[in-house]
Amino acid sequence: MELKWTDVLDIGIELAEKYPDTDPVHINFVDLRDKVMGLEGFADDPARCGEKILEAIQAAWIEEQD
Repeated sequence: MELKWTDVLDIGIELAEKYPDTDPVHINFVDLRDKVMGLEGFADDPARCGEKILEAIQAAWIEEQD
């Protein structure tokens, strides 16, 4: 499956599985963006990523860890 920036929930799940020891509450957006782009199956233009998308991904990751 190919992930895009808009696949917020799927990305949150993938991040929770790949980085179980990372606290998504305290991650900065630069590191978050890098982790998302490093996910297997992620294929989207880095220029399409904005702060609102990163906030949504972060929230989905936090929700997934709870």
